[in-house]
Amino acid sequence: MGTADTASKDVTFSLAEKKPKVVFVLGGPGSGKGTQCANIVQHFGYTHLSAGDLLRAEKNSGSENGTMIQNMMNEGKIVPSEVTIKLLQKAMVESGNDKFLIDGFPRNEENRAAFEAFTKIEPEFVLFFNCPEEEMERRILNRNQGREDDNIETIRKRFKVFLESSLPVIEYYKAKGKVREIDAGMPIEEVFEVVKVIFTPKVEKVKKCRCAIL
Repeated sequence: MGTADTASKDVTFSLAEKKPKVVFVLGGPGSGKGTQCANIVQHFGYTHLSAGDLLRAEKNSGSENGTMIQNMMNEGKIVPSEVTIKLLQKAMVESGNDKFLIDGFPRNEENRAAFEAFTKIEPEFVLFFNCPEEEMERRILNRNQGREDDNIETIRKRFKVFLESSLPVIEYYKAKGKVREIDAGMPIEEVFEVVKVIFTPKVEKVKKCRCAIL
């Protein structure tokens, strides 16, 4: 047990030393955050980490941890924050990068507090894709991916859960001036134009302005 704890502390220390740039990406189901994360990765060199994907991969790995995740999900329980955070840390270290988009996490205040306490990392900012519920509903029903959970009742339940659990996280970071809110109801290309402005370094913006004046 001690060895696992030591390894975990080593990962935390090496990450904190690296001072990685972390951006939390939040938005309701169908808000288009996955598409925009792919654009950010391509244009700005970030590594995209989806908490849900990491949990699913671990669940299917057959490891002891994976079995525990599987059992919890089967029982309808929420996987402890520490488990998700350890998976995120491991993926961050293994990526070799120092810029990360963490998608779909923190899902609630407890996740948020645990992440900062455990990793000693505060996000640079939170990218919040704010999309009207009707539009998210329309997108999910139109995407036709054959997902069992893409029916009206389940979709509305997911919206409700997102609002109740994630909005306190957004409010917390808003009070610190760390939320970059985007109207995600616009077409994909227009949304990305706004995203580009947020991610373009200030120096580059200044250079562009000077060129325009000249």
